[in-house]
Amino acid sequence: QVYLVESGGGSVQAGGSLRLSCAASGDTYSGYCMGWFRQAPGKEREKVASIYTRDGISYYADSVKGRFTISHDNAKNTMYLQMNSLKPEDTAMYYCAADLSIFESVCYSGPLEYEYKYWGQGTQVTVSS
Repeated sequence: QVYLVESGGGSVQAGGSLRLSCAASGDTYSGYCMGWFRQAPGKEREKVASIYTRDGISYYADSVKGRFTISHDNAKNTMYLQMNSLKPEDTAMYYCAADLSIFESVCYSGPLEYEYKYWGQGTQVTVSS
């Protein structure tokens, strides 16, 4: 069992920055796949980024590429999402996810929602224009 707790959401103006954190605990080990998803009101949950914790190789959705940076601190077993140049369309509930069975090659390509077993409770990000 893996437990995930997100933090760092909030309200910012367009062009601002936020950093989300996702602390993992439980039955984790050195190499597994973690990711960020988001869901705006009335829309489906979409993948944002993913990272394989052993090597740090990451994937980004086109909508956030160049603005968001995903990282993982192995010592703290915490994943981060640094979000810069935020836009109103980034407004959503952000969720972190993890799975111990996703292969590295799949993680590098951005796994889909159903491929992750463990999920956090979500943190709200609101960007005003």
